[in-house]
Amino acid sequence: MAGKDYYNILGVKRDASEREIKQAYRRLARKYHPDVNPGDKDAEARFKEINEAYEVLSDKEKRQKYDRYGEQWQYAEQFAGAGGRQNVYWDFGQGGSQGFQFDESDLDSLFGGLFGGSRTGTFTRRARTRRGRDIEYPVSVTLEEAFQGTNRILSMESNEACKTCNGTGRIQNALCSVCRGSGLVAGTKRIEVKIPPGVQNGSRVRIAGKGEPGYGGGKNGDLYLITSVKPHRTFERKGDNLHSEVPVPLTVAILGGEVQVPTLKGKLALKIPPETQNGREFKLTGQGMPHLGKSSHGDLLAKVKVVLPTSLTAKEKKLFEELKELRKND
Repeated sequence: MAGKDYYNILGVKRDASEREIKQAYRRLARKYHPDVNPGDKDAEARFKEINEAYEVLSDKEKRQKYDRYGEQWQYAEQFAGAGGRQNVYWDFGQGGSQGFQFDESDLDSLFGGLFGGSRTGTFTRRARTRRGRDIEYPVSVTLEEAFQGTNRILSMESNEACKTCNGTGRIQNALCSVCRGSGLVAGTKRIEVKIPPGVQNGSRVRIAGKGEPGYGGGKNGDLYLITSVKPHRTFERKGDNLHSEVPVPLTVAILGGEVQVPTLKGKLALKIPPETQNGREFKLTGQGMPHLGKSSHGDLLAKVKVVLPTSLTAKEKKLFEELKELRKND
């Protein structure tokens, strides 16, 4: 197989399962992600290569084509439809055209022989349109960003369809020198993307038309942001509910009162009933994470953590002694 070895890029065997391929991709994507390696061009190039390999091997149909045709898997339909051969049409200018069939590997040498001198004819190669590939791009966000939604500016490799040859890879009877026959012009582009409120680990955010460009006038693929949410020091997320511990002084737990509860919107007052036991949970409805794509929210579950007093004065100790005597039969 000539060209890139996608199996080797992901470090898996050719008979690897879908699960093994996905695990290898996630491990490598985390290691070489640009956010983890800022300014490292080698890591950035490796990350793009990993995404390219995963895009093909994670798709059953694309993988089958790749296993058979190698890096030229995109042209599998053309090979299969012509039995491994391509149609070439020669226009004589006066009386119509006549068709011939040649092997794909013979085309370039054929063109050099036929058109090396004066070019009195017109070569037409009928290229099919092809939709661009989808791209997956991992993005890490904080819990606050997942709560409010946020924007990211991504630096991505760009393979735009060549405007000189309209993405066909050919100009009349020759390879396009601008795109070198690939139909694409490589470069780097920066795009701003919006991450909606409510994303969680593994959410797929679709950015339409921002994937690989199509070939021969085909539509662009889509970009999928694969989000991961960083751990938070105060809140634990379970689905769209948030869990936290709320310190409650012993006197408030016994006599009742109010405490301040932190939320992702700010602090709220929570009424504590008298004789509240340590570990009791209070539900603050609608103070959790947004439901992705909806206006509603999950809940915040605040768990009481009773705080015992320290550095007691002599009077305070005496009061506790009196309380002890009063409840000695309990």
